[in-house]
Amino acid sequence: MHLIQEDFLTMHYAKDHLTGYLIDPWVHLGPRRRQILDTGWPGLFQKHLLNRLPVDLLARNFKEFRGRPTKEFYTILGGQVLQQMLDLTDDEARDALLFRADWQYALDITDPSDENLYVSDRTWRTYRQICISEGIDMAVFGELTDTLCQAFCVDTSKQRLDSTHILSNMRTMGRVGLFVATIRKFLKKLARIRKAAYAGLAPQLIERYMGKDSDGCFSRVKPSESARTLTQVAEDLMLLVERFRADDTIRKWPEYQLLERVLREQCTVTGSGLEAKVAVKPPREVSSDCLQNPSDPDAGYDAYKGSGYQAQLMETYQPQENRDPKTPNLITYVEAEGAHKQDTNALQPAIEDTARRECCPAQLLCDTLYGSDENVQEAQEKGVTVIAPVGGHTTPKSLTLGLFTSDPHTSFITRCPEGHAPIKVRRTKKNRLCAIFSRETCLSCTRHSDCPVTVGKKAASLYYNKAKLRCACRRIREQTPEFNNTYRWRSGIEGTNSHLKLDTGASRLRVRGLPAVHFAITLKALGLNIMRCAQAMKARIAEGLAPLCGQNSFVTRVFSLLRSLVLVLLFHKKSNCHSLHENTLSYLCA
Repeated sequence: MHLIQEDFLTMHYAKDHLTGYLIDPWVHLGPRRRQILDTGWPGLFQKHLLNRLPVDLLARNFKEFRGRPTKEFYTILGGQVLQQMLDLTDDEARDALLFRADWQYALDITDPSDENLYVSDRTWRTYRQICISEGIDMAVFGELTDTLCQAFCVDTSKQRLDSTHILSNMRTMGRVGLFVATIRKFLKKLARIRKAAYAGLAPQLIERYMGKDSDGCFSRVKPSESARTLTQVAEDLMLLVERFRADDTIRKWPEYQLLERVLREQCTVTGSGLEAKVAVKPPREVSSDCLQNPSDPDAGYDAYKGSGYQAQLMETYQPQENRDPKTPNLITYVEAEGAHKQDTNALQPAIEDTARRECCPAQLLCDTLYGSDENVQEAQEKGVTVIAPVGGHTTPKSLTLGLFTSDPHTSFITRCPEGHAPIKVRRTKKNRLCAIFSRETCLSCTRHSDCPVTVGKKAASLYYNKAKLRCACRRIREQTPEFNNTYRWRSGIEGTNSHLKLDTGASRLRVRGLPAVHFAITLKALGLNIMRCAQAMKARIAEGLAPLCGQNSFVTRVFSLLRSLVLVLLFHKKSNCHSLHENTLSYLCA
């Protein structure tokens, strides 16, 4: 449990949200509004998630006995979650904190003073930057998601994994636009800091990139002249790189390093000094992790989805035809990375993270890119069964290696599909396996033309390895009704990708850079979990059940009745004795 006690001697400010109120501070809302808040995401957040926020990770960035008092930690950290969940700008989030009753109810803000509600734009951005630099978003996601899984009795044994493409707040550029933007970014800083060096550049170059008509100079390029224009901007870029290469101070500028990166990734330079020549690389020779926009150096490129980022998502699912609305499907793992990253490398980190939080799946559905033989074997060692189609090309022959009978321990072939046993089995020097059959038997076989066994002059041989055998057996299982009935639930995560983008605004974020993108997409995934749990809570209440699993509705009503009786007695006593403090029996009524 993360909790920092409020103390008038410390600069850390965090309320105690575990202890209940003796006098209900929300009675002014009225029964109808109160019911709407209690049965929606504000009530769920206040009563079950607010006190679970890891504010101690935020507090360690402030001195405890020096400086001004901090803003209330739970309010700030919870506000960051709600901002991403509802897809609000900074100004909209700060206004919501000031004027929206659902925000104040969710964050348990009972004192409506400016000191508790007003947060300046700079303070809001400062706290968010602390959360990003400290990686608090992952701690918040893990802590609150695990709390929701326990509260709604979510079965995490069956999950599915997929990636979805997301865009940061950057412009998608062509190659000419990339060269021009990178050069212009460098020249602006050079003109501001090194005026003498800027004045020493050729006037034609300055006019081309910094003149009044510089924006339209390259936007009006005809397609037939694009190759010549690209060569021109590449020569200008190489000129700037070579001119300031000897200046140790300028070489440390991020803007100059971007020039070098673009030249290295997009061009081929031959010679040096005055004899240096530059040639633009063909598009197929440019790597997918090349710079996409100088304002967002972390973005990557995917040939199918385009430039930007991608989010790896793993969520629980229910295989029943009629899903129980009282139990939500929750995202248990989220990770942001460049669009150029391969899905193959995302499986093991997802399993390790969920295993650390004790919500690891026993069965995981994913598409072909995740289901390499290496991934399947490594996941199986961790107790996870990966169900995914096998990638690669299939043989046109009807008899495949998967139809041969093999020993489960040694992987040696023991029978062919026609029931013939090999004469000899052995392991080759290249660590491959070989099954040798009788040449006469194979030639007389009616299915010889469709068999992968190669008939030689002396014998018929079948060469393979363990990975190839396992993949062949998996392809055989893919044709069974059991596989199709299990794997068809993988497509449900596409709906989660769509809801994440439409409901929380994850399709195009308001930030740039991998750390900020990771922070935003992580809290948006958490926000989607909260909204799903709020819907499940409404379904439970509609059927007359307790809002959360494990709660006894009868006991809840009894304690509510006792609390009402205590309040009546206190009000009666307070009318005769005004010195009674409102928090006398706060623990009893919590």
